[in-house]
Amino acid sequence: MQQRDRFVDGLRAMAILGVVGGHWLVGALVATPAGGLRIESPLRYLEWLHPVTWFLQMLGLFFLVGGYTAAQGLRRARARGETDVEWVRRRLWRIGRPVVAAAVILAVALPLLGVLGIGAGTARTTVVLFLQPLWFMAVYAVITALTPYALSLDRRGGLRMVIVLAAVVAVVDLARFGPDVEPPAVGYLSVLPAWWFTYQLGVAWSAGRVSRRFAGALLAGGLTLFVFLLTVLDYPVSIVSVPGSTRSNSNPPSLVVPALAAIQAGTALLLRDRIERLLRRPRIWAAVAALNLSAMSVFCWHQVALVGVSEVARRLGTLPGLGDVPVDAGWVAARLAWYPVLALVLAGIVVVVRRYEHPVPSPRSSGHEAVVTR
Repeated sequence: MQQRDRFVDGLRAMAILGVVGGHWLVGALVATPAGGLRIESPLRYLEWLHPVTWFLQMLGLFFLVGGYTAAQGLRRARARGETDVEWVRRRLWRIGRPVVAAAVILAVALPLLGVLGIGAGTARTTVVLFLQPLWFMAVYAVITALTPYALSLDRRGGLRMVIVLAAVVAVVDLARFGPDVEPPAVGYLSVLPAWWFTYQLGVAWSAGRVSRRFAGALLAGGLTLFVFLLTVLDYPVSIVSVPGSTRSNSNPPSLVVPALAAIQAGTALLLRDRIERLLRRPRIWAAVAALNLSAMSVFCWHQVALVGVSEVARRLGTLPGLGDVPVDAGWVAARLAWYPVLALVLAGIVVVVRRYEHPVPSPRSSGHEAVVTR
């Protein structure tokens, strides 16, 4: 069994916690008079909350770690004589298995809960919130399938290929927001390059190309670009979509996405020694290791935990932070106070479903690889 890289696992845990914490914060579920829950967002009402999304949306780190570990895994597979197709098929099944299991469980459970009295609005909200984040898994799966090409690009162009991917996003943004504005669909041409940017960076990192000096340049360049986009070109402040807004940095991704990812990746790589020292603390490492072993289960079920707690609260009456409209700072404080309850409910769900996260190893695979990243 291969020893785990604590730094890599620490970055992955940060990214997952950012996803969960971010969704729980911006996903208000408001009780309706007809019975049930509808989706609302505090970002619609609280502009001061928009910058907070910079620190909660850390998917760039997830793609960085994904590229790093996928490149290592593919090299090991090739050394064992495994073909690229075999490796991709095995890895995609590892990514998709928990998603398929969650979809099947919900498909069976929701009709049964409907018989027991769950409202149609709540059932619909559950389905929407479960499906909504899966765009990320779809993009991640596509880029993962392209890992052999990512290694080839790295071998031929090194870190230049990382810059090229960011440049492609810039060109798409020019067509999307420039003087001759194209139909909105043109923006979706940036979906792959925007997220491949840090995945390719992870591939380069695995090959030993990312020095401390480059990490510093990545941080400085990303920060400069980020500030320029927001202050000079008037890009939206929120990294995630704001209901009612005509522009979005995430759907489809704008140049802000690779800029923020560069800031996060550069900072993390520069702080590697400090992060590793922190992860040597037994309690912290135990929590990080547990989260990594259940990463996909946490990702698939965290929104369902939010709906479950909110539905129980709705039946008890409108409780602050769960069933009310998110119009002020009091709602944010109340929602944050519910985090321990949400975390306990999610942990209970994960204990039950995490068995679906670890497929039986194929005869040609060696070691026990963690889902998605190992």
